[in-house]
Amino acid sequence: MIPTLPPGFTATVVAHVDRARELAVAPNGDLFVGTYDDEVAVVPHADSETPGAPRLFVRIADAPTAGVLLADDVLYVGGQFHIWRIPYRTGDLTPRAQPQAIAHVRTSGESRDHKTVTLAFSKGVLYASVGSSCNNCRPELDATRATVQAMSPSGGGMHPIAIHIRNAIALAVNPATGSLWAGDAGQDELAHGHPYEIFDPVTAHPPPADYGWPLCVENHVPTRGGVDCRSQVVPRVVFPAYTTPIGATFYQRPTGSGAHPFPRQYWDGAFVTLHGSWHLPLVPPRVVFVPMRGDEPPRPVDWNDPTTQWQPFAGGFQNEIGVRSARPTGIAEAPDGDLFLADDDSGSIWRIRYAGAKKG
Repeated sequence: MIPTLPPGFTATVVAHVDRARELAVAPNGDLFVGTYDDEVAVVPHADSETPGAPRLFVRIADAPTAGVLLADDVLYVGGQFHIWRIPYRTGDLTPRAQPQAIAHVRTSGESRDHKTVTLAFSKGVLYASVGSSCNNCRPELDATRATVQAMSPSGGGMHPIAIHIRNAIALAVNPATGSLWAGDAGQDELAHGHPYEIFDPVTAHPPPADYGWPLCVENHVPTRGGVDCRSQVVPRVVFPAYTTPIGATFYQRPTGSGAHPFPRQYWDGAFVTLHGSWHLPLVPPRVVFVPMRGDEPPRPVDWNDPTTQWQPFAGGFQNEIGVRSARPTGIAEAPDGDLFLADDDSGSIWRIRYAGAKKG
């Protein structure tokens, strides 16, 4: 299937990678694909008219190796129990050294629920999200669970900058501000349609930002009696319950030789992939666009309507009787302005291009 998109946009399948998750784009257009298995793939020159066939870049015995990040001549990989570092130069299609584990997460060693690690980098700091071990429990199995961690690029000095955040899979840095944003999937088994899923600038709050899980949700709302939610961080952006943010990227206007810029209304805003729900009726997967002014959405949260701050961008992944053809996961901007979109259901990797754009 081809995603439905706004007028002027086209989507082309450039590769198939089984169980594709997060994405990272090299300066030459090579595309790295983390997976829910133990493999990281690379699609050579994915932004060209004739992309290369996907190939195995590295296999790490730490599945799922879902998180991938390129920063400062290093490919970082988020595995289930470790964060891995591989020296990298643009154009590498095989590792130039063995992966080195630089940080240990899920220190209990138990493989229970929310097994992925997503990575981001800003202002010399490496960030990693680690999901909870359950739907709604305290205490956790270990101190890294239900957090976003900050550390040096070598892995030293790891410490939480967000706590009590159930599963902040979607990490993205806003290039305009350097802030780290996190998209979090809320807990189940509360009142139908709640809690709203959230997207929030974690580093805009004094660390560690406390998101309240599982005792507090939305706008200081306790999930059980006798709970004080006044210290809970209230998110700046919300999505409907059960939509499950998986990937996010802030769109920058391409500079230099960028041949395929999106229209101006998309500049500096965030694209967020929503994986859809397992709840019945099934909430459809989609990709949405959130306009931004710095780290503020133009519209504040409407606590009666979680659909007012964003607009649909890519859809058509689920038909009227709930049959799905894809579930979007990773998303990343290419140097020329295209967007890459991954899907862990069909394994498709799409290149989304604005057809009205011209070079120069």
